[in-house]
Amino acid sequence: MFFTKISVVFGILILLNSCGVKRSMEDRPDITGIEKIDTTRTKINDNHYRIGKNSLYKNKYGIWELYVEGDALERGVISGSLTQELMHKQETAFMEKIYDLVPKTGYRNFLKKTVAWFNRKIYLHVPEEYKQEIYGTSLFGLEEYNDFAPAYIRMLYFHGAHDIGHALQDLMLVGCTSFAAWDSKTEDGQLLLGRNFDFYAGDEFAEEKIAAFINPDEGHKFMMYTWAGMIGTVSGLNEKGISVTINAGKSKIPLQAKTPISLVAREILQYAASNEEAIEIAKKREVFVSESIMVGSANERKAILIEVAPGNFGVYDVENSNELVCSNHFQSEAYVKDNRNLKTIKESHTQYRFDKMQELLSEKELLTPEKAADILRNKEGLGGSKLGMGNEMAINQLLAHHGIIYKPEERKVWVSANPYQLGAFLSYDLDKAFNSFERGNISGSVMTDETIAEDPFVNTEAYKNYEKYRKLSQEITDAILAEEKVSAEKINKLKFLNPYFWEVYKIAGDYYFQQKDYKKAVINYKQAKIREVTTLPDEEYLEKMIKKSYRRL
Repeated sequence: MFFTKISVVFGILILLNSCGVKRSMEDRPDITGIEKIDTTRTKINDNHYRIGKNSLYKNKYGIWELYVEGDALERGVISGSLTQELMHKQETAFMEKIYDLVPKTGYRNFLKKTVAWFNRKIYLHVPEEYKQEIYGTSLFGLEEYNDFAPAYIRMLYFHGAHDIGHALQDLMLVGCTSFAAWDSKTEDGQLLLGRNFDFYAGDEFAEEKIAAFINPDEGHKFMMYTWAGMIGTVSGLNEKGISVTINAGKSKIPLQAKTPISLVAREILQYAASNEEAIEIAKKREVFVSESIMVGSANERKAILIEVAPGNFGVYDVENSNELVCSNHFQSEAYVKDNRNLKTIKESHTQYRFDKMQELLSEKELLTPEKAADILRNKEGLGGSKLGMGNEMAINQLLAHHGIIYKPEERKVWVSANPYQLGAFLSYDLDKAFNSFERGNISGSVMTDETIAEDPFVNTEAYKNYEKYRKLSQEITDAILAEEKVSAEKINKLKFLNPYFWEVYKIAGDYYFQQKDYKKAVINYKQAKIREVTTLPDEEYLEKMIKKSYRRL
């Protein structure tokens, strides 16, 4: 009934805005000269492709290194040609996740119309340069999804999907944490930044990571850690020593797409050489979700937070301090009385992770990239408490797409290899990398020898148990949804695999409640409550289910 009412409402809105939808579906950037661009790639081997000086190479850690140069159309077409198989894999992973959530054809058709209506004005908020680049990339999109939207339009949608995931928070888990330190806080006094990008869209989505080195005809050269088909930036560093990372803030569910936050971050990376220039770029773009953009500046040897939201804008610049911490709430004066921000601090895990990051920074004096990696890999709670594996209260939630570390003054960056941020952090020197690429690098990888070793945790029994837990918890959750029976052995195994995680006992409680074994439901809900429960709504849920179970005993 509820879905039917929502369908009627959106149906009316779609009809009222059909002209706007049609214009957005028909809009295309200027592609003059596209036929002159060479798309013929040379396959050197399964891990190495080239088009002129442009190249794609898979290093020994499984990370792809991409180099593209030229104007927007050239960059888009060439990167699309070089990464087409990787792009197909990303697109399939993303679309299949959507289709899993919306399995029925009728609902998919409604979803298609709703997405088109929601994105009806996105083309007005994307700079022409980036529309051209996205168009070039879209030439290599999968035809099988054209019934959902033409490839170019679909690629525009994908750049806004990150924002929608932030707003909804149930399609993709989001709990990024970042920090910056400088002066007396680091070993050499230089600016050092680190972040975890906890954006989850399925395991397959995170398998093929790309260290992309972009040499545009306008603006600054830059490197970003990304995936195929994505021209926006979530983590990056430019040749002027400006680093950019993005952290989600709490947003109301938007009704209209504007500028995707990753494209705002990309514009900063490509065109800013100072914090002030970054602020000016962010100010001129309308966004449709709330986001903190941490910008590190080599020349100023400090980092700031640019906090953007629909109808609000703030800058957080710490004074008399040598560190800056960011989780998922805002800190600038513009948001001091913002009710949504205050509610986020009260009810979510953002303040907990913020406090934990401060605790870790206070424990580790004279930070180095190695110590930064240790911080990003930390799985414990405040005071060393046991949170259980996969708890969103942890800095390391064991679901991150990647971790990344910057030393902007030396133009150096470290990016994590799989799994999560537990794999080795590979080192790149931007000056050396671009010098090699511009000379027509044919040797393969442009990594330096400053790699940070993988976390020993990946070789432990505890890590193996966590991976088993992830599969088993999904199996039991699916069984609950399908109202199917689960053996007591599986419930006990779930607890054995991840004994300190409150959600284990919540899942067990939900199962026994469904099976009308209310005594066991109460026992498990109470076991969940005595552990570190992630959010206030989670605590309220457990209390509600305990009361419901007692009433039915």
